[in-house]
Amino acid sequence: MPIKNPVVANDRTYPAPKTCAIAICLDGCEPEYLEVAIAEGLMPTLKRIRETGTDRLAHSVIPSFTNPNNMSIATGRPPAVHGICGNFLYEPETGQEVMMNDVRFLRAPTVFSKFYDAGARVAVVTAKDKLRALLGAGLKFDEDRAIAFSSERSGDTTKAEHGVDKASDWLGMPVPEVYSADLSEFVFAAGVKLLKEWKPDVMYLSTTDYIQHKFAPDEQGAKDFYAMFDRYLTELDAMGAAIVVTADHGMKPKHDANGDPAVIYVQDVLDEWLGEAAARVILPITDPYVVHHGALGSFATAYLPSGADQADIIARLRSLPEMLEVVDKATAVEKYELPADRIGDIVMISTENMTIGTSAHRHDLAALKEPLRSHGGLTEQEVPFIVNRVIDLPNAPTLRNFDAFFYATTAAALEEVPA
Repeated sequence: MPIKNPVVANDRTYPAPKTCAIAICLDGCEPEYLEVAIAEGLMPTLKRIRETGTDRLAHSVIPSFTNPNNMSIATGRPPAVHGICGNFLYEPETGQEVMMNDVRFLRAPTVFSKFYDAGARVAVVTAKDKLRALLGAGLKFDEDRAIAFSSERSGDTTKAEHGVDKASDWLGMPVPEVYSADLSEFVFAAGVKLLKEWKPDVMYLSTTDYIQHKFAPDEQGAKDFYAMFDRYLTELDAMGAAIVVTADHGMKPKHDANGDPAVIYVQDVLDEWLGEAAARVILPITDPYVVHHGALGSFATAYLPSGADQADIIARLRSLPEMLEVVDKATAVEKYELPADRIGDIVMISTENMTIGTSAHRHDLAALKEPLRSHGGLTEQEVPFIVNRVIDLPNAPTLRNFDAFFYATTAAALEEVPA
């Protein structure tokens, strides 16, 4: 392994790994998914790792959405540092709502880029392409020391932009459907091949939560997914890599007894109180892939008109039974470590089985074929944090999912493992 000295990224010092340090982000992995699969004998490797390694729970960042948490894992810091606080944001100066998946929104270097700059071989494989550019920021692909691609666009990869030509051909697997378990399986299969043949020093594998939105932990689709993951985990573990298994967020049922989505349409509420379109509600869960959640999550932010009685509006929103927490910007910035210039005047978090929408007519829920399961709030903050080595770890809430690479490299620095 070429790295001899610790690597500093965003004021955290990462030990030099003696074997490959891997963080695996199981998107939407509510801890119950693992409990059920292990209890049914479907995850023998993870069961063994939990018993012989280190098994904890950690807290995600809020909002408990994909992009903020993946970028926290990638930078080792909360959104206040790296700037990515949703999939989507409102720019008041332009009046535009924009996707936050462009590198221009990233305010901190990734751990991967810092390891790359120090001479390491770095591999990043993600399911959806929306994260690939952010995760690959700062990597160069001209020295055969960096690979970064998504399952979604694996048929289009090039050596110059991703470190590998036509990744699907390289892996010998077809380009998967976006709405499938195959999208995540492709990530795991690529990770195994990379570890075996390319031998990275640091590797990040990040999946999609299509299955977790679709299936509860005790449903067959979920069980099949975690059994599949365990087979790939077996191979990664057998090759001696130091592995942290965590998640970007949990997942909870968000529907009523009839299976209909449980939602409070806050734009409609504020329109009634303040006049139509006077306030602007932003749902940071919004992304191009809304088929499985209808853009409904448990976190929202709102921009209020000048002169509005903010304290009164917060008090009135807090009194609604659907709301778990409503705070002003200053409180949200401090409590949830969010960038002040990328959130509204107030932040709302709904209760465990409730989501927040804008206006009823703006949400197309026709594509929801199953009862809604989603995330974004405080009730989806608890995630697994499992290491295949014995190391000293705190528990939640001190332990955060974005500590994954610190502890993966710590574990990888413990001893040289023969290949």
